[in-house]
Amino acid sequence: MTSTQAGVIPGKAVPRGRFPHFKRAGDFIFVSGTSSRRADNSFEGAQVDAMGTTVLDIRAQTRAVIENISDILASAGAGLSDVVEISAYLVNMNDFGGYNEVYGQFFDETGPARTTVAVHQLPHPHLLIEIKAIAYKPV
Repeated sequence: MTSTQAGVIPGKAVPRGRFPHFKRAGDFIFVSGTSSRRADNSFEGAQVDAMGTTVLDIRAQTRAVIENISDILASAGAGLSDVVEISAYLVNMNDFGGYNEVYGQFFDETGPARTTVAVHQLPHPHLLIEIKAIAYKPV
């Protein structure tokens, strides 16, 4: 394996731009901003009924985002235990409690450093959260 590598992961949602799911630089793996979007372009944690009423679930979206990051890291030979930093972007800080609850099912105080910020919007109106991550996994 070379010390620099990038990849778009088959079976995952194709990035909505010209960038990879991850970029490895030496022992560090940088995971691009990841959402709950599925390969078919639907969203985990977003349901629209026949009347057009939309129900968005921060817990389901957070879980899907972290699981997507886990899959991306696995394709680079790493896992969630290798994550050293997380940056999370929430559209609404009222969702912080649900996000934090699910986050705590994957990470604890020995896990990655973390920053969580509110943003005005994300690339799709059904998205409540996006997370980017940095992992350290020696080559």
